Amino acid sequence: MKRLLNTLYITSPDRYLSLDGENIVVLSEKKEIGRVPLHNLEAVVTYGFTGASPALMGACAKRNIALSFLSSSGRFLARVSGEVCGNVLLRKKQYFWSEEKERCLDIARSFITGKIYNTRWVLERATRDHSMRVDVEKLKKVSHKMKHLLSEVQECDSLDRLRGIEGEAAKQYFSVFNELILQQKETFVFAGRSRRPPLDAVNALLSFVYTLLTSMSAAALETVGLDPYVGFMHTDRPGRVSLALDLMEELRPVLADRFVLSLINKRLVSPSGFERKEDGAVLMDDDTRKIVLSAWQTRKQEMIRHPFLEEKVEWGMILYTQALLLARYIRGDMDAYPPFMWK
Repeated sequence: MKRLLNTLYITSPDRYLSLDGENIVVLSEKKEIGRVPLHNLEAVVTYGFTGASPALMGACAKRNIALSFLSSSGRFLARVSGEVCGNVLLRKKQYFWSEEKERCLDIARSFITGKIYNTRWVLERATRDHSMRVDVEKLKKVSHKMKHLLSEVQECDSLDRLRGIEGEAAKQYFSVFNELILQQKETFVFAGRSRRPPLDAVNALLSFVYTLLTSMSAAALETVGLDPYVGFMHTDRPGRVSLALDLMEELRPVLADRFVLSLINKRLVSPSGFERKEDGAVLMDDDTRKIVLSAWQTRKQEMIRHPFLEEKVEWGMILYTQALLLARYIRGDMDAYPPFMWK
């Protein structure tokens, strides 16, 4: 099993990264302000536009350390990757399957089954744990609709129809998402999903954490030898990690959404940590971003029993285990891909 190592986050936009022996050196105005051994890292995420040296990029690629560049607002810009890993036969089969509608539908159904199932249990858990603080009837009503949509997924006979079911499930889920915010309700208000740009603090948090999850998903797929750019549900588009977006769907509710809710409900973030731009976009400030990233690292290290493997693994390894199961299915070692189903 792959070991969960640290992710180095560079949150200040004026930092430059270079290589010194086996260490990443962080520079500010050409002065060293820190260094981290490469062997302690599995990923580096840097915000801003100062950049990294070619030598460091090469070292990260050689050691399979994911080096991702994001804008100061958290928008994904680029990733550095080295030689294609994994065996060529696995990728050839992935490419072949991606052109077969029935194969794509089969795998996509599993992804969406996991997503809707997990979404439903986020709501069910809330009604169980916070029955005195949430509108139980409203959440139960949406949960019942999710159960019905799960049945429709199994009977779905086209990708377009499946995408429609997924869209309806997301609409229903986000219609009651505000109910799950238990603290700071006067200032953290969710009226609906907004992406580019996020129009409130809750959406800013969701978009930021989804970006982190996408990067993790792409790295996990590359680790097991799959091409993160060739998906089964998300269509191919230059520069888009379509399979990474496919794989992370089932983890959005239980890993990303619950994490965002915990940040708000535990008062780890506050309204003062967000600013509104002239175009209406709401963005986190540097201090809030650091708080979120620190809490994210902690969440990744928490243990959970994997429902299919029946082994204890870190939350941060779930995408890797799912990528591994998907690779085994494509290779023919398993009869089906088992989605991650949390309860």
